[in-house]
Amino acid sequence: MHDIGYAPDLAVIGFHPLDGARYLNEEGAPRRVVDLVAFHSSAWVEAQEFGVADELAEFHDERTLTRDLLWYCDMTTGPDGTDFEFEDRMTEVRERYGPDHYVTRALDVGMDERRAAVGRSREWLTSVGLADQV
Repeated sequence: MHDIGYAPDLAVIGFHPLDGARYLNEEGAPRRVVDLVAFHSSAWVEAQEFGVADELAEFHDERTLTRDLLWYCDMTTGPDGTDFEFEDRMTEVRERYGPDHYVTRALDVGMDERRAAVGRSREWLTSVGLADQV
């Protein structure tokens, strides 16, 4: 659901975290879900590159394990559902978007935050015995 803003019928400004969050908000989704969609996977960095950081500020970045786990799923799964190691997924993103796209430009700025969220997720998954299931 975090990428719902990619749906052509929902794309208002063309920045999928914001388009998706606004749509879910209008549809009455729980505020926590709306906020998680708005801020998934270092969206704040991409929002700066895209020029909509002020608009993204209407939402809240909760910085919790739930958020980290969402990012983990996004950062280790390709668009077609293929599993990736984190670094391989980042390479896939760069190759798919190309060097001049705002997503690629924002990737390095948010890389430490992405890497940290994936690390915290892996630690938690290991601590509860689920690391070998994801």
